[in-house]
Amino acid sequence: MVPRFLKAAGGGMRRRTIVLGAAMLPLAARARDGRTVDVLYAGSLLNLMERGIAPAFDALGGDRFRGYAGGSGALVNQIRGGLRRGDVFISADPALNDRLGATQGDQVRWYIVFARSPLVIGYDPRSGFADSFRTRPWYEVLQQTGIRIGRTDPALDPKGALTVRMLRQAEQFYHQPGLAARIMGSDASGQVRPEENLVGRLQSGQIDAGFFYAMETADLHIPTVTLPPDLSLAARYSVTILRDAPNPEGAARFVAFLLGEAGGAILRRHGLEKVAPVLTGDGSMMPALLRPLIHP
Repeated sequence: MVPRFLKAAGGGMRRRTIVLGAAMLPLAARARDGRTVDVLYAGSLLNLMERGIAPAFDALGGDRFRGYAGGSGALVNQIRGGLRRGDVFISADPALNDRLGATQGDQVRWYIVFARSPLVIGYDPRSGFADSFRTRPWYEVLQQTGIRIGRTDPALDPKGALTVRMLRQAEQFYHQPGLAARIMGSDASGQVRPEENLVGRLQSGQIDAGFFYAMETADLHIPTVTLPPDLSLAARYSVTILRDAPNPEGAARFVAFLLGEAGGAILRRHGLEKVAPVLTGDGSMMPALLRPLIHP
């Protein structure tokens, strides 16, 4: 089966809480122009988008979802460089929207934070290290000879940056100087993989363990090691419509669906934690369909 998705490689904004108008969104979503909505999204959402959001959105009739998965930072670089054009951008780190703000290409005027997912360590239950993960401290297991670890590039993906940050915090928490360097190893490129295929590498046995978001592992029933509260870091997902979106009307309908009751139910089924949506930026630049969702 050929998947429908294609793999891809200004600060000071105001924040306001959004209240979702559940009754209004399905009605507004009925108007269709039959065009494709191109959604550039964080690779950690690949299974959610491809198997959950996309078929449900397409089933409404008219607009058709087309997704491009990649590290959020890599997608920002592609958008800024004119290498990738889309209607909607979903990032795992809201701060990355600022790199597309008024002084840096002016592609993002506003964005909405709508969900979160904690960082966890996932492991292959068939791996020779699986029993160790169940019985020994995770930081000891990740230092064992021969273990194959996967993580994403901290320069291109928020999950990779959170991984490095967590490992450095773990040095202090566990009183283990040099722990981060020992786990990441001297050959960092041997661990760093694209976000959109890291889960696949674990499932296929190419790596023994990796750093993931809880929604990825929960969705695919991958066993995990939950980090202690002092080391708890999480992705925060945001959505926006790019200023030069080829299909802004379809993009607005997609965002309305994503944030509405039907979209929210799909997010929860796939293990994503919904949060009270918060708007950052100039709400007057939002499409008319979305403006009524803003709490006065």
